[in-house]
Amino acid sequence: MHAETTNRKKKKHKRDAFVNKMKRIAIQGEIGSFHDIAAHQFFEGEQLQLICCQTFEQVYEAISQDPTVIGMAAIENTIAGSLLHNYELLRDSGTTVVGEHKLHITHCICCLPDDDWDSITEVHSHPVALMQTRHYLARHPQWRVVEADDTAGAAKMIAEGQHRGWAAICHAEAARLYGLKVLEDGIEDNKHNFTRFLVCCKPQKADLLRPLIETNKSSIVFALPHEEGSLSAVLAILSFYKINLTKIQSLPIIGREWEYLFYVDVTYSDLTRYRQAIDAIIPLTRDLKILGEYRAR
Repeated sequence: MHAETTNRKKKKHKRDAFVNKMKRIAIQGEIGSFHDIAAHQFFEGEQLQLICCQTFEQVYEAISQDPTVIGMAAIENTIAGSLLHNYELLRDSGTTVVGEHKLHITHCICCLPDDDWDSITEVHSHPVALMQTRHYLARHPQWRVVEADDTAGAAKMIAEGQHRGWAAICHAEAARLYGLKVLEDGIEDNKHNFTRFLVCCKPQKADLLRPLIETNKSSIVFALPHEEGSLSAVLAILSFYKINLTKIQSLPIIGREWEYLFYVDVTYSDLTRYRQAIDAIIPLTRDLKILGEYRAR
């Protein structure tokens, strides 16, 4: 009993030391991007060093090269839907999901301080942001719409290049960060626009970021035999153990016609019962993998 108490204290001390240490967070996008905002909200009050990556592939590469790095990556949006490629990257990365964050997405249109409505000729932003403001942009057919790698990156490009007549669509905080003038805020077509981000790290760091006993959500992935009722059987078992299915996303398995990987999010109130449910569905599935167990937010 004494040894067990000592081990718990050691683990708690190690976790507290990790929590209080400056965290290195790999994100897709520039400072001021939605990934930046999500990271600071999730790790509120903590010291962060951001590693800004151009692509999501680079986010996972940063974790692979340095096991102390934590990644934050968007996984789905209430309007644009799931980011399918990010599911594949997550599965192949060998990382573990330790948290999630849902961010309310708002967009503004901004430009250089000396520009105004009558001088704007083109608008730059990420394709998803352009899609989320397409009705607004349709009211300004005179503007040329140009895709960029990142919302904040578009603002940064205009500010650093002093591009007269160019505007960016980004978060208002990014506009202020790069010294741009906000022409109008809240230009998104749907005001109930949220993006869900996943926080991931190397498995050996997972317990330092989230105590397992506090988890109530899990992301798993598995394949199924091409047989009638195979998915129904899995769902029936989850229901029997009172495991709530919150999301299911299928992706085709390349090279295996009409076979799919199923990415599933579940929530649970009893960790033991959840573990029993996983054990029960393993014989019915192929290549089942727990992508992460974390606290729903």
